[in-house]
Amino acid sequence: MVIPGLAFASGGGGTGGAGTSPGSPGSSQNPPVPVTAGNVPVSASSDGITITSEASAFIRGGVSVTGSVPASDAGDAVEIDQLSSAASATWVPVADAGAQPGGSFAASWHPARAGQLTIRAVIKGSQASSAAAAPTLSLTVYRRSTATLYGPGFWGHRTACGEVLRRRTIGVANRTLPCGTLVQLYYKGSVITVPVIDRGPYAHGANWDLTMATGRAIGALTTVAIGAAAVPSATTSSTPAASSAVPSAQ
Repeated sequence: MVIPGLAFASGGGGTGGAGTSPGSPGSSQNPPVPVTAGNVPVSASSDGITITSEASAFIRGGVSVTGSVPASDAGDAVEIDQLSSAASATWVPVADAGAQPGGSFAASWHPARAGQLTIRAVIKGSQASSAAAAPTLSLTVYRRSTATLYGPGFWGHRTACGEVLRRRTIGVANRTLPCGTLVQLYYKGSVITVPVIDRGPYAHGANWDLTMATGRAIGALTTVAIGAAAVPSATTSSTPAASSAVPSAQ
């Protein structure tokens, strides 16, 4: 899943304010920040049901899910549920699929928001005890956005969030998200999670301004189209699937 780069000139973020000193706990001054593969399948299996999807999806592109149920359940309807973001944390049906001979199924839908999603697959009409044992997956849905780069000319100055910007600072500028918000960025198969450390960008119609160190980490060396999603600080991960194993932002 590749988002092509767009060849424009880089834009600059704003600086100002006071606060966090460089090198303090939680500061973005202390690389390395892990860069992971975002274009990999994730899979889970439980109660005779297997569910597989891509770790990364996009709002307009939709989410595709495949899997299998016991062959004895062929012909039954398989329901794909999404865990709501509400405090009640209820499961909401988002797609249906028919189990084919042999038990395989495939479904897809278009999420309404960017962010991390938790989904499960259940046989429609199954008892509550079976639904509770259903396999679950976590994946990230991104919004396509434009990102510029900044740094030269601002190094040594404090950002709007109180960070001293340096060549190795990892972070991103955004016009509205609170300082410290973690944002997951996707570019050409690479994923990095960085904090909001500044305000901006204010050029090229961009939504994000990456520090030079952030851009280098994921290979974005000019203004590019990326995927972006604000995510919780603690996340539920899924295991990348091996071929023979079952493994909202602005």
